[in-house]
Amino acid sequence: MGRSVSYPSGAVVAFTVLEVEDDDDWDFEYEWLREDLRIRAGAAFPSLGHHEGWRGREDRILLRNAFADFGVSAYGGLVAVWIAERDDGAYWDTEWRYARSPRAQHWLRQIAARFDALFGDYDCLGHMSNGEGVYRKRAAA
Repeated sequence: MGRSVSYPSGAVVAFTVLEVEDDDDWDFEYEWLREDLRIRAGAAFPSLGHHEGWRGREDRILLRNAFADFGVSAYGGLVAVWIAERDDGAYWDTEWRYARSPRAQHWLRQIAARFDALFGDYDCLGHMSNGEGVYRKRAAA
């Protein structure tokens, strides 16, 4: 059974690729990509601050604010750059007292188009019955 790149449920997601010519350089290129994403996302969305963490086993958190986690997931050369409502204990403890979730969803809807324009190089056309995704490269702007 095939599969596609992971990303958190409900995330705003943009797709790109990590092109690595020599397999020995994969770790270096992935580290460079993560740092580039941190810089670009931090400049575009100043409320995001540095955060190291994981959502599950495949979705790496790079930045975080009061409402959302910004991160990256990779499978093969395909990369999902995503931002999703936080899903950690501290967030839900605060949510219980101060209802952050509606504000988080509103903020994510507000930034979705800009996020996609900043980080998306490919469009996901859909998924086959075996789970593999089908993607199309966007035309150069």
